[in-house]
Amino acid sequence: MASLAGKGTEPPPPVSRSASDEASPNPPPPTLGLKLAHGFGASALGIKEGGFNYFLLLFYGTVIGLEPGLVGLAILIALIFDAVSDPLMGYWSDNFRSRLGRRHPFMYAAAIPVGMTYFLLWNPPDLGQTGLFLYLTLLAILIRTFITAYETPSSALLPELSRDYEERTSLQSFRLFFGWAGGNLMSVVMFGVLLTGPLGMRDREGFETYGIIASIVMFLAIIVSAMVTHRRIPTLSTPPARTEPFRLARIFREMFETLSERSFIALFIATVIFSVALGLNTSLAFLMLNYFWGLSEEQIFIWTSTVFFSAGLALIIAPIVGRKLGKKRATILLGLLAFTIQPAPYLLRLVGLMPENGDPVLFPLLLGINLIDLALIIAVQMLSYAMIADLVESNQVKTGRRSEGVYYAAMTFTRKTTQGLGVLSAGLILSLISFPQGAELSQVPEETLWWLGAAYAPSLLVLWMAALFCLSRYKIDKAQHEANLAALAERAQ
Repeated sequence: MASLAGKGTEPPPPVSRSASDEASPNPPPPTLGLKLAHGFGASALGIKEGGFNYFLLLFYGTVIGLEPGLVGLAILIALIFDAVSDPLMGYWSDNFRSRLGRRHPFMYAAAIPVGMTYFLLWNPPDLGQTGLFLYLTLLAILIRTFITAYETPSSALLPELSRDYEERTSLQSFRLFFGWAGGNLMSVVMFGVLLTGPLGMRDREGFETYGIIASIVMFLAIIVSAMVTHRRIPTLSTPPARTEPFRLARIFREMFETLSERSFIALFIATVIFSVALGLNTSLAFLMLNYFWGLSEEQIFIWTSTVFFSAGLALIIAPIVGRKLGKKRATILLGLLAFTIQPAPYLLRLVGLMPENGDPVLFPLLLGINLIDLALIIAVQMLSYAMIADLVESNQVKTGRRSEGVYYAAMTFTRKTTQGLGVLSAGLILSLISFPQGAELSQVPEETLWWLGAAYAPSLLVLWMAALFCLSRYKIDKAQHEANLAALAERAQ
């Protein structure tokens, strides 16, 4: 760790001056209103992630009746499309020229398609297994593509809204807060209103109504964020005019050059593993609460409501700890705390050291552990995603190009692996242990529940620790960031 910190203060190497080196006007400090609006835009992705993570497997696997393994396969196929479309969208956004700048045309254009495709996802026609699988696959590809068309340009605004090392953590913290809060708001609506009928979590009409409400909120989040950040267009960078046609070989060469930085590779792999772990966790969350812990729907509603407190606590923790320790050290410290706490109750239950289901002590104990642990996990996300912004100037020093879109597209891709590999892993676990579809709690054998916990908790622990190891290889600290800014300022004179 010490050797990495020492390397982080080395001066950046000189590169030749190019038209793309021209600095944009120095942005004024972001106001609270700007942070709120830019953050609110992340509610669209948060709602989509919440729906995919918490409800998609439950809805299609237990309510609609599609085999859980096929649900995971459909999301994995969409993930393969993302592997190509996401970086191309980022590159296009980086090099787009218009009177509205590089980012905002994509943001405005995505609003209606995002809302429409998300509505259709939760209102499927009556089809057989093959038809449902094809329908889900197509809708998953479309919604993920349209979300990328908004989320990548919107996220890529962050490095240009502020160049300050700590201020970027604050901006990213607001964005992650609204991402979590937006998704959680819809979960609260689901358990507090839509799934309170006699069918509970197996009420198809409740999911269909959710699709209507969620699609409207996503549309509003995108439009509000785009309109409020619109005023910052004059302070944003403009890509140099291209005198030669775009060629696919050159596009991939430039993207490879951008994404080959070692700190990015470390952060990318860590974020992929984070996302898979989070996807596994969230995909099975309500099954674990309902079946493994035997919580009632009222208790699950309370559990879901406390996510707001966790996100608010993380909004305080991340900037403070990041300012004191630096982003990487803060992320590793908070991660070690969070990722050892999370699987502990499950491992203790497997060896008979947790209160039995129905014990009055069990629910408040689980709730308290989750509230603190989730706050730490969200804080880890805030800090690790804030590291992305600092890669932009590091890459610009080396290549002469600002490639925020490519970097954030890559990170958007990693976040969407939450629904891909995470949901696939969850579906495979349920298939391997032969978890009965649509069964009541009393109909699930004790042995099946034990194996559910035995597959779930160790998998999470291994994934979290692997992600922290990869993150330890990230090298850009505050001193390196300020050296990069100084080099760019000197070059622009």
